[in-house]
Amino acid sequence: MEWYRFISSGRVQHVFYRKFVSQAMMHAGFNGYIRNLDDGTVETVVFIEDDEADLQKAIMILKEGSPMSEIEDIRYETVDDIQIDTDGFEIRY
Repeated sequence: MEWYRFISSGRVQHVFYRKFVSQAMMHAGFNGYIRNLDDGTVETVVFIEDDEADLQKAIMILKEGSPMSEIEDIRYETVDDIQIDTDGFEIRY
């Protein structure tokens, strides 16, 4: 059980990417948040319980995105020093 930080790049801002991803993550039962970054990428932080199965599910949600998004790359890492107070999945601004 760990927190993962994903960075999605490509056409991910101004195409409802955050909305579609946050809804899919909530539907899948994940906790965390998604937000735009100043460099045009999108950061998604997700709590993964069942390492491999849930990790692959989260990646698939990020790859699917919205109908107008075009994902070029998704990088991820585990994060140990994160403090998140949420019991769901939220869009941050």
